[in-house]
Amino acid sequence: MRVGELSSLSGVPTPTIKYYMREGLLPPGERTSRNQAHYDDRHLRRLRLIRALLDVGGLSVAVARDVIAALDSPDTGTHKLLGAAQQTVIRTPAYCDDEAREDATAEVLDLVHRQGWKVSADSPAVAATAEVVGALRQLGLHDLVDRLDDYAHAADAIAATDLDLVRRRPDVDGMAEAVVLGNILGDALLVGLRRLAQVHRSAELFSGGPE
Repeated sequence: MRVGELSSLSGVPTPTIKYYMREGLLPPGERTSRNQAHYDDRHLRRLRLIRALLDVGGLSVAVARDVIAALDSPDTGTHKLLGAAQQTVIRTPAYCDDEAREDATAEVLDLVHRQGWKVSADSPAVAATAEVVGALRQLGLHDLVDRLDDYAHAADAIAATDLDLVRRRPDVDGMAEAVVLGNILGDALLVGLRRLAQVHRSAELFSGGPE
């Protein structure tokens, strides 16, 4: 296809496509003449990933370029590739003070050990979880934190479903897109499902009828 067709199919304006190519986000097409090039389905899939990183993930062009460089590197295995994609959507706001954060980090690492999870201590996911655990402890919600293993079991089942869907994607761009969008929109989906389940459980426990 030509760039106009690529623009029509992807919904990305032609000047934006050319900008992505200049910035190293999108590979150039196959030259057919001095002023023309052909593009294929790989460019369509890469454009979807770029939009996911920039529009949904909220990344800068520079950070998105680093992620895409990792995808295109022959030395990047699938596990590291997915880790790079996941890190683009992990946010770690400061919820607790330094002392609570240190204690919470140790608590999260103990959880990781108990679960038998292959997660390094410097994983951004450890830091993000520790911030929440520390804040809950500071607020006195110890009973909630004491059920971390129950939440971890549920999260592990969800992660198994996530990765099963990711590995079914046909290429690395699709896998990375699934990680980025699956985490951002999937988190919103899980929040909605949790609310629905809470309404159901509350009705069963406290009212015996519908909400």
